Amino acid sequence: MRKNMDKALSRRDFLYRTGWSAALAGSALLAAGVPAVASAQTGGPAFRAGWATVSITPDKPVQLAGQFHERVSTEETLYPCLATALALEGVDGAGRRSQAILVACDLVNVGREHVEQIRTRIARELPDFDVAMLSVNTTHTHTGPTLTAGVYKEPDPGVMGPLEYAPFFCDRAAEAAVQAWKARQPAALSRALRHAAVGFNRITTYADGSSQMYGNSDRPDFVGLEGGDDHGLELLFLWDRQDRLSGIVVNIACPSQVVEGQRYLSADFWGPVREEIQRLYGERVWVYPMVSAAGDQSPRDLVRRGRGEPDMRSEPGMREMARRIVNGVRCAYDTAQSERDDNPVFRHHIARLELPARRVTDEEAAEARKELSRLTASGDVQPGSYDAAMLRRARDVVERYEAQKSAATYAMDLHVLRLGDTAVATNPFELYIEYGARIKARSRAAQTMLVQLANDRGRYLPTRRAVAGGAYGSRIADNLVGPEGGDVLVERTVAAIDGMWP
Repeated sequence: MRKNMDKALSRRDFLYRTGWSAALAGSALLAAGVPAVASAQTGGPAFRAGWATVSITPDKPVQLAGQFHERVSTEETLYPCLATALALEGVDGAGRRSQAILVACDLVNVGREHVEQIRTRIARELPDFDVAMLSVNTTHTHTGPTLTAGVYKEPDPGVMGPLEYAPFFCDRAAEAAVQAWKARQPAALSRALRHAAVGFNRITTYADGSSQMYGNSDRPDFVGLEGGDDHGLELLFLWDRQDRLSGIVVNIACPSQVVEGQRYLSADFWGPVREEIQRLYGERVWVYPMVSAAGDQSPRDLVRRGRGEPDMRSEPGMREMARRIVNGVRCAYDTAQSERDDNPVFRHHIARLELPARRVTDEEAAEARKELSRLTASGDVQPGSYDAAMLRRARDVVERYEAQKSAATYAMDLHVLRLGDTAVATNPFELYIEYGARIKARSRAAQTMLVQLANDRGRYLPTRRAVAGGAYGSRIADNLVGPEGGDVLVERTVAAIDGMWP
């Protein structure tokens, strides 16, 4: 269902582009809510929630994120890239007030500097909200605009680059957050677990101990995949005061990367997921996407390699993945929900973690210098090309090696929320799935949702096995933090979650 951005927009696309929730901000239909137990502090409902969605799709060609070579979007948009905000307010077990605004964006990643810019914009309009309680996560679509300067060449005339796109994006994301906060209404929630085969491990391993991203599995020396997968579909349903569904939080361990190499703008499979959920449950039902630990996952089964299903690099494959998600949502909606809670315990914990940085070894630095010399010797590296990306990666490794005595840690913000029996914990990495499994298995919460790619660009965080295999995602240029830091992240996240269940 392609839409040309120069042509008339459908009604719903128009609403996305104009920030449709703003016009309805005073309506109970906008926010989740049912009558709730009164708070001793506020005299009103104890738990409230609000929703808003704003388009972050520019109206002209833009440099796209997610590949080593430059891609510029055509004037065509398959599904608009959106910022969806969920504002939450409630009390913890001791009656203390808690708050949060979560913003999910159809982008590859978001930098810490952009999160701070969004907070600055929000602070001007929401004096009653603590902007430290804002968390921004991304779906990792490779058909969304890039926010990272210096990755590609300077944009051609008429093309939006990251320096122009960043303020546009920050304004729109802040707008969504403000609208959602102002739309808070009494709320109830329920949780559910289903399964959807969307994410699969994308690293093949061979008899010599080596690994390769998207390697051939029909080789005689293929011995298996480097890690597992997680088909859990973790869901939170939010309800309004008329007992109507107002929105769904959908957490899956897979980035939205089916049509990742295309040159149009698209939210990938989240686009048809939203479309179908709104068809089933109403146009004013929001979808909040969360990507769980999925740094070594993709929507491609490397064992069966598409036998009997659509090509998972195509639009039919994208819609197939959307169907799997929506089928799980439908099943949960009909049969698998927990009892609705209109007065859930709500807590929001934030901690600054100092994780040990992955150190560049002498051998890795020597290899990077060799690559740097090879690429610079030719003198014909074209901006925006694959070689330009390799040059940038090699230079980054050398600079890290020379500076690592004074930069031994990587600082990240950990957000952990308790929503009734559900825990939500963020991290800034493309986190390998093993770490997610360790956290979920040890958590005291009845349901644990992890949210990767939140509040910074943490790059990949691989396992020890992955580092030994040497595939893309586990190399020194791909990581700021290595397995030792992954162990610390697991322990600190589990401790923070368990601290909310005394």
